[in-house]
Amino acid sequence: MYLTADLAKSSKPELRHGRNFPNMTANPIQYPVSVPPAIGATTVVAPAVAWVRMPLPFALDHINLWLIADGDRWAAVDAGYALDVVRDAWRQILSDRQLSRLIVTHFHPDHLGLAAWLQELTGVTLTMTQGEYLTAQLVWAQLGGFGVPAMLAFYRAHGLDEQMLAGLAARGNAYARGVPAIPATFTTIADGDELAIGGRRWQVMIGHGHAPEHASLYCEESHTLISGDMLLPRISTNVSVWAVTPDADPLGAFLASIERLRFLPNDTLVLPSHGLPFRGLHARVDQLQAHHAARCDELLAATDAPRSAAELMPVLFPRDISDPHQAMFAMGEAVAHLNYLKKARRLERIVENGNFRYVRT
Repeated sequence: MYLTADLAKSSKPELRHGRNFPNMTANPIQYPVSVPPAIGATTVVAPAVAWVRMPLPFALDHINLWLIADGDRWAAVDAGYALDVVRDAWRQILSDRQLSRLIVTHFHPDHLGLAAWLQELTGVTLTMTQGEYLTAQLVWAQLGGFGVPAMLAFYRAHGLDEQMLAGLAARGNAYARGVPAIPATFTTIADGDELAIGGRRWQVMIGHGHAPEHASLYCEESHTLISGDMLLPRISTNVSVWAVTPDADPLGAFLASIERLRFLPNDTLVLPSHGLPFRGLHARVDQLQAHHAARCDELLAATDAPRSAAELMPVLFPRDISDPHQAMFAMGEAVAHLNYLKKARRLERIVENGNFRYVRT
């Protein structure tokens, strides 16, 4: 689901209204590899880069992992979710190759899940940003505003009904099921760092909005971007507000981050965490910006009278969202759009008895 004015010059992104942008026609999105590798197999997709696909137990049923040739070994990017089928696939992949390191783009369980297991199995060190590592520890331990009770109170204040809240409560600490353990030590990376992997340089590009300090990797020599969840080809990455930062503007941060990617060459091969590798980076940024602009317009049209985020959730997601896992992300994303419009002074937030509603200004 995904706007902007001149984000390269401003730290305060603005909505760019309208659905048609020149680059969407001039730079169509192309898929150079149309068939993903089988579970436990690899496909070479770029110079010294192999594609691995692992299953997920959600509606979004897969994640792409990447192996970068590193001398006679391989650097892995992301670890996959903690499932036995994923462990078995890793064992098959590692039957004829060794890992040199593990780089994790961000803390979400489909990316960090088996990091500790891979470390125990192979001896690899974990490399990730400090913000992502510390967030993982806080969510795993359910501390303060990172825990389920805080989430339930936050969603209740935004109008989510008790039946759905009960479903979320029953899930408990779902994060720890996807990430059974977190490595006790890690190597920190930051924006602008360069990683030397197999004779090539990979620049760390930090993005915000989807996760606190998401790391993408760009190789200028081969025009290859391992985008993680920051740039996906057919679906929109989730951008949510969480209980620990109730007034945050992750949508504004996300838009600024993907605008920064526009400075990469348009022929860059984008290797996303979900979907197929693609070219047409600029067109995809345009599409995501237009998508979020349209969603914000729809929210404005629906707030002529005060409404809660839960009441507005069907505006953004006009389908059945009875699954608590999906409802969690839908609520977080609804609040993200509302906070964005509030920051732009296009919505007013009304607080009554600790409950929040929004109305067009």
